[in-house]
Amino acid sequence: MTRRLAAALAILGALLLGGCGNDYGVDQNGHKVAAERLDQQWLVLNYWAEWCGPCRTEIPELNLLAEQLKGKKIGVFGVNFDNVQGEELKSASEKLGIAFTVLAQDPADLFELPRSEALPVTYIIDDKGKVREQLMGEQTAAGLMAKLEALQAKN
Repeated sequence: MTRRLAAALAILGALLLGGCGNDYGVDQNGHKVAAERLDQQWLVLNYWAEWCGPCRTEIPELNLLAEQLKGKKIGVFGVNFDNVQGEELKSASEKLGIAFTVLAQDPADLFELPRSEALPVTYIIDDKGKVREQLMGEQTAAGLMAKLEALQAKN
């Protein structure tokens, strides 16, 4: 009986600890992105590429939005469309002046995001992980803030 209980507790412990590992990989600087930074909060998730002219114009607006949202339960995150990794991701992020967190691991599958063939594309995801908006083309901080406020008011 004691052996069965010990085995059951070991399995239960492994299951519980397994759930704690739902992190989002690393950022452009190689730092771990903990689940608490994305889970149970609203997200502005932007896909960009170095070769995308409108992306380059949009980055300062996203930096401004990220600054305006500090301390709120809304995060601004980027994903490189070309899936560059490591030093190449860091270098591309620096060249574009990206100040917000860029996820090295694309979370598209986790949020069931449709693959976009055009850039830039920005998704607004609610605090339950549901995609609320897919915005094509260049966005502004003011436009995204207004969209977030309208969506949250409906919530």
